[in-house]
Amino acid sequence: MKDWFAGDAAARYDADTADMPVEPVVDFLQPLAGGGALELAVGTGRIAVPLAERGVRAEGIDLSPDMVAELRKKTDAIPVAIGDYATTRVDGRFSLVYIVFNSISNQTTQEGQVATFANAAAHLEPGGCFVVEVGTKNRQPLQVFDLSDTHVGIDEYDADTQRLVSHHFTLIDGAWRRRSIPFRSASPAEFDLMAQLAGLRLRERWANWDRAPFTAESTKHVSVWEKP
Repeated sequence: MKDWFAGDAAARYDADTADMPVEPVVDFLQPLAGGGALELAVGTGRIAVPLAERGVRAEGIDLSPDMVAELRKKTDAIPVAIGDYATTRVDGRFSLVYIVFNSISNQTTQEGQVATFANAAAHLEPGGCFVVEVGTKNRQPLQVFDLSDTHVGIDEYDADTQRLVSHHFTLIDGAWRRRSIPFRSASPAEFDLMAQLAGLRLRERWANWDRAPFTAESTKHVSVWEKP
C-alpha cells in the first residue's frame, strides 16, 4: 500500500481537516474503549489524542512516518507501530479497534479490506468492537464532493472494478495543485460479509456519529461489529 500522506500532505493534514468533527467521534468511541483502543490509520492523532486525553489507553498503527511525526509533535504517550494496518500487529488486546474517515478504503483490493477486518478481530478481546466510518458506495461515474474558492474535490468511480479515485484540486500559495488518491468502494453489505469472515457480527449501524438512522439516502455509515 502506497503512502499517500507523505511530505506536504502530512504537514497540511490537521489544517485541511480542521472543520471535521472530533468531539462527537470521541463521545461515540469512549464508552467502547474501557479496555483500550487501537486506531488503524492513526495518522496525526486527530481522534486518538483527544481520546487519550479522556483517560483511554490509546495505541495506533499507521503506514506513514510523516503523519506519525505530526502526531509526535502533540504527544509521545500514544504508541504507534509503522506499517500496513491490514497486517501489522501490536501486543495486547483491546475492547475497541476503529478506523475513521474512509481510511479503510485506502485498501484498494478486496483482499486488503478482508485482511483489515481479520487483523482488527485478532486485536479484540471477547465482547470488543470494531468501528468503521466510511462513505456509502458511490453510484455516479463522476461526482463533485467539494467546491470552494480554494478546493475542488471530484470522485471518479468505476462500478465494474469498484475503483474510486478522489481528485483534489487545492489552491496553495496562489497555485492550484492536484492530488489524486485511489480507493476501493464497498457496500455496507460487503463489509458485513468481511466482518462475518473475521468472526464478527453487526451490532449497530448509523448514518453519522450522532446516531442518526442509517437510510438509503445516507452518504456514509458508522458501523459497529462485535466479537462474540
